[in-house]
Amino acid sequence: MLVFVTFTNIYYYSMYTVIALQIANSLNIRQCKQKLALPICYSDSDELFLSNGSEKFIYIFQYGVIAFFNHTTREINKIVKRLNPTADYWQEQELSETIKVSITKGAQQVTFDQVVLPNFDQEAIRLVLLNTSQSVALDKYLEITDALLEETNGYIKSLELTGKLNISGKKLKRFIGKVLNIKNQISENLYIFDAPDITWENESLNRLNLALKQTFDLKDRYRYIYERTAIIKEDLELFKDIMDHRESSKLEWIIILLILVEVVDVFVVRILKLM
Repeated sequence: MLVFVTFTNIYYYSMYTVIALQIANSLNIRQCKQKLALPICYSDSDELFLSNGSEKFIYIFQYGVIAFFNHTTREINKIVKRLNPTADYWQEQELSETIKVSITKGAQQVTFDQVVLPNFDQEAIRLVLLNTSQSVALDKYLEITDALLEETNGYIKSLELTGKLNISGKKLKRFIGKVLNIKNQISENLYIFDAPDITWENESLNRLNLALKQTFDLKDRYRYIYERTAIIKEDLELFKDIMDHRESSKLEWIIILLILVEVVDVFVVRILKLM
């Protein structure tokens, strides 16, 4: 803690670091409680907010993101390995987000790289951890949708060049299932447009939550990802229609061949009777 002295008054200034990172595709909240065994500040089926000593907090999310408030690199890596032994150390994580939190007497403020709080408020800190974690999750889903869109564009390019859809029916069904699953995960895990319960009756926390969403550009990024999944879904529906038409054409040819065989059979039988 730093102490600044002026001619008029004395005030305190504290700086903390928030680090959020993706350590797994998903985390079991119940198992996380058992593995860490720390005092619980808040918990439900999807989230776990823990105290880890004086002015230290950990926020764990079911979708695989964990956020740390005021932890050293060694402490972070120790907890990460305890929750997921196969995870990389946090410095090596591609999906991560860092922001500073300062406690300064005065007005609440949010900038692109720092949050200023007038006092050490646990619920305000929880909001910072929540929005930082949502930002990391958005990066994860952006990577996934980019890969899906790239794969879809490959099939479209093949269709343009050859006039044929270069994908089997079974693979197409699995692809559609994957896209729908990702879309459902985004809707379930990222409540970007919903205000947390703690903001309903506290105007200061509500302002902080809105400012954090704006700073991390959460709503626009969410819409961007959702629109991309909608485009992919639309393309896959077109692929399905083409596949259904192809299967229908095959069935029509099979029926035609069967009719032809039957006609030839009847014709041959009549010829043999005449002979």
